[in-house]
Amino acid sequence: MSEVAYLNPGKREQTKVANRQAILDAAREVFGELGYDTATVRDIIRRTGLAAGTFYNYYRSKEEVFAALADDGARRFAPILKGLRGKGYSFEDFVHSAISAYFGFIAEEQRTWIERRPAGEPHPHVHGETPEMAAVFAEIRDALAEDIAERRKGAPFADPDYMAAACIAIARDVGEKMLERRPVDTKGAADFAVAMILGGLKGLPKTVDSGAQD
Repeated sequence: MSEVAYLNPGKREQTKVANRQAILDAAREVFGELGYDTATVRDIIRRTGLAAGTFYNYYRSKEEVFAALADDGARRFAPILKGLRGKGYSFEDFVHSAISAYFGFIAEEQRTWIERRPAGEPHPHVHGETPEMAAVFAEIRDALAEDIAERRKGAPFADPDYMAAACIAIARDVGEKMLERRPVDTKGAADFAVAMILGGLKGLPKTVDSGAQD
C-alpha cells in the first residue's frame, strides 16, 4: 500500500493537490526551457522529484499536462476579455484594448517564469510560448475574428478571415519581439501593433463587389 493510502482523507487530498501542482510547475519550466516538441515526460518527472508512477496517477502524457496549463491560462484571461467585450467599444478601441490585454498577460507570464529561475542567471532563455501564452493567444485570435466578422461599430467590411489573420500575425510577432527587450514595454508594443493593424485596415475597401471582374 502506498504512503498516501495511510493518510487521513484531508491530508491525502492536500498531497494530491501538492503533487499535481508540482507536476504543472515542473512542466511549465520544462516547456519554457526546451520547447514543447523537445520536452518529454521524463524531463518533467525528473524536475518534480516525484516517482514516475506518481506522475501517471495524474496525467497520461505531456499533451495532457500542456492542456491543463493551457486551460489555466485561458481561465485566468477569460474574465479580462469578457470585460472588454462587454463595454461596447468601437472597433478601434476594442482592438487596442484586446492587444494591450494580451501583451500585458504574456509579459506577466514571462516575469513570473523568470522569477522562478535560479538566482544569478542573467538572461534566462524562454523557448517560445508557454502553454498559458498559447491559450491566451487563441482567445485573442477568436475574439478579434468574431468582432471583425460581425463588423461591429465601424469595422471595415472586408474579408474577415484575411483581416483576422493580419491582426493576429502582427500581434504575435510584435509580442514576441516585446518579450526579448529589456525593459519590457507593453504600452509601446501595443501602440505600435495597433497602429500597424488599424493603418492597414483603414486602407481596405469599405465594400466588396463579389461580381467584379479583372
